[in-house]
Amino acid sequence: MKCCQFSLAGYFLSAIAASAAAPAVTPVAKEMNFFEIILKGGFMMYPLALMSMITVLLILILLLTIRRNAIVSDRFMNSADTMIRKRDFAGLSALSNRRNECMARIIQKTLDFMGSNPGASFETLRDVAQTEGSHQAGMLTSRITYLADIGAIAPMVGLLGTVFGMIEAFMQIYSGQVQGVREMGLAEGVSKALIATAGGLAISIPALTFYSIFRGRVQKYTAELEAAATHFIALLQPQIVRRDHATHVDLPLAGDRKDLHGI
Repeated sequence: MKCCQFSLAGYFLSAIAASAAAPAVTPVAKEMNFFEIILKGGFMMYPLALMSMITVLLILILLLTIRRNAIVSDRFMNSADTMIRKRDFAGLSALSNRRNECMARIIQKTLDFMGSNPGASFETLRDVAQTEGSHQAGMLTSRITYLADIGAIAPMVGLLGTVFGMIEAFMQIYSGQVQGVREMGLAEGVSKALIATAGGLAISIPALTFYSIFRGRVQKYTAELEAAATHFIALLQPQIVRRDHATHVDLPLAGDRKDLHGI
């Protein structure tokens, strides 16, 4: 009997010693790179990826187009000033046609209207210039609103991915497919939800930041465009008044002079 007890005690002691000598096996977490984390965000990451590419493309385009020389340049205004004083409207129209800036389009539109309507009054030409100026300013504003739209839509798309991830996680728990600790099964759906939310915010924050920057630029350059258009109208007014005065000069006719009768 004692031999059996000693043998059992020796067995347990040897088992404990073997377990102590064996190295502890700890689960190694799998490292994932950035793209693998993005793919874990679910199918809502595809529209977010498309929106991110559109955002980058818009920022690059706006950096090239919303600048002072693309709105109104000093060099063009000096040339326009000289040509208007010389009444070289044909040369100014050709120059405006070659220049790709907002002020050149305003002058081109005004001169085209003046050429097709030689008898147009100064008030009419001023209205044409103001209308085209409002159109150019509206185009500048509409370009940057796309960034604001993306900044507002991206978090909503990310939130939709969050909802889908949470639904998936709770459906797994409800169906009883998760074995062991339920929080481990919930972690996959929660991680997918958080990745989608982070993706939406990562797009929204830069989009709204650059929208604020470009909005300030547009407001500044729009004010300069209005000042340049007012200067153009002020230069054009004396030329139109001079033209109207020369047109309405009444020359004496031969039938009205008695001393010329019979000649």
